[in-house]
Amino acid sequence: MNKTIPEAIALVRELLPLVADVQDTEVVVCPTFTALYSVGQEIAGSNVVLGAQNLFWEDKGAYTGEISPGMLADLDVSYVIVGHSERRAYQNETDAEIAKKLQAAFENGLTPILCVGEHLAEREAERAEEVVTAQLEKDLELLTPEQVQKLVVAYEPIWAIGTGRSAEPADAAGMAKVIRDVVATKFGSDTAANLRIQYGGSVKAANSDSFLSQDGIDGALVGGASLSAKDFAAIVKSASK
Repeated sequence: MNKTIPEAIALVRELLPLVADVQDTEVVVCPTFTALYSVGQEIAGSNVVLGAQNLFWEDKGAYTGEISPGMLADLDVSYVIVGHSERRAYQNETDAEIAKKLQAAFENGLTPILCVGEHLAEREAERAEEVVTAQLEKDLELLTPEQVQKLVVAYEPIWAIGTGRSAEPADAAGMAKVIRDVVATKFGSDTAANLRIQYGGSVKAANSDSFLSQDGIDGALVGGASLSAKDFAAIVKSASK
């Protein structure tokens, strides 16, 4: 929940020339709902793609305050974040609701970025893999193998979000393998091989190389560092490298 419309426009105007030469890495920005149209206009024709931070699973109806998949598609949104840990925590989103959101996103031509991750107490109790596995099994239950092949999964340990703390790169890679193994068991090895897995959790320019160089990690879901065009561009270039 950052940036007014003028601030969001200024941010992407600063960002675009910094990443204009990046050809082999997909760059997605996910502004707040009020800035989606304006940011979309700014990045049209560039190598930066538009994403949204959330959606509702119904096409229309008496759901005051919600945003439908069709409304996002109408704004040329390509990606949508689903099940972010902050929404799980503050809006009490359940895995059953997340499953419906994923299905609705695909049905409307949107590519979801599914967030999964454990609390600190769960990691300290050595339950991180169990927690993430349970989330995935419930979140993906309405999807087909063809849809899962197009899915992006972001592993974001909740204790590392906005705290300045981050997981060790090897731990992030280990969880990426767990995620791919769960998908392979449920949908087949070919589906798992095509799945894109990101790491999210206090990713910044100073540490992005260490995560993005790990086997099985295909990208980053960037939070606070994306509010600085220079910092975000540096992360994009480390992914490209």
